[in-house]
Amino acid sequence: MPVSSKRRLVADALRDAIATGRYRAGERLPGEHDLAERFAVSRGTVRAALADLADDEYIATHGGVGSVVTFDGAALDPRGGWARSIAATGTEVATRVLRIALVEDPALQAELEAGTPHFVAVDRLRSVTGDRPVSLERSVLPAVGRIADAVRDGLVGDSLTETIAEAGLVPAHAEQWVDVTPLRPEDAALLDRAEGTPFLRSRRTSHTADGTFVERVDSLLDPERFRIHMRFGAAR
Repeated sequence: MPVSSKRRLVADALRDAIATGRYRAGERLPGEHDLAERFAVSRGTVRAALADLADDEYIATHGGVGSVVTFDGAALDPRGGWARSIAATGTEVATRVLRIALVEDPALQAELEAGTPHFVAVDRLRSVTGDRPVSLERSVLPAVGRIADAVRDGLVGDSLTETIAEAGLVPAHAEQWVDVTPLRPEDAALLDRAEGTPFLRSRRTSHTADGTFVERVDSLLDPERFRIHMRFGAAR
C-alpha cells in the first residue's frame, strides 16, 4: 500500500474515533509508537496522519487552538455531518428541512468574498426522537452545481454534507464564533421553548483550501445537549 494511502487510512480511522466519541474530549491520543504498532505503519506515517488531523482541527498541536461542537459529550464531525455523528452516539435524531430557497444578496457576497451573489438558503430543525427539537440551523451556500439544483431536486440523500460534496466543494478550513442568545419568538416556537430561553448561538464559515466560500451556518443549539469544546497547547 502506498505511503499516502497508509497515511489516509490512519487519519480516517482516528478521525472516526474522535467524531464518534471513542476518544473523549480532552483525552490524549495514544503515542506515535503505539499508533504505529496498531496500524502496522512507520512513525513517520503516523506523524503525517496526525498533522492532517491538526490541519482539520480534530486535534490540537503545540501552540495551536481548536474547537469542536459536542453532543452529549461526543464530538460532532462537521465534515461527515452532524446527523451522522449524532447517530453514531446511539441517539436517534430526526432532521426536518424547513426551507431550501434561492436568494440573491450582493452585500452577503461582499461580506463572504463569495464568487457569486446567488446563494441557496437551507434551514433545518433537528429533534431527538420522542422529544422536542435540539437545534435550528440556517445555512447559506453558493448557488453552484448540485447545490443550486437542490432548490428543485432537494438535497442529495437528504444530506447537506453530501450535496456540498456532490457540488465538488471540499471544506478545508473554517472559523467559528459562539455566544449565548435569548430565543426570539419565531425561533422559540420552532424549538418548542419559551421566548427568551438562553440557547447557544454558533456561526461557522468554511472555505476550500484555495479560499473558495463553501458555507456559512448559523445554529441555535440546546445548551443541555450541546457544548463547545476548546483545545489549546500540545498535541494530545
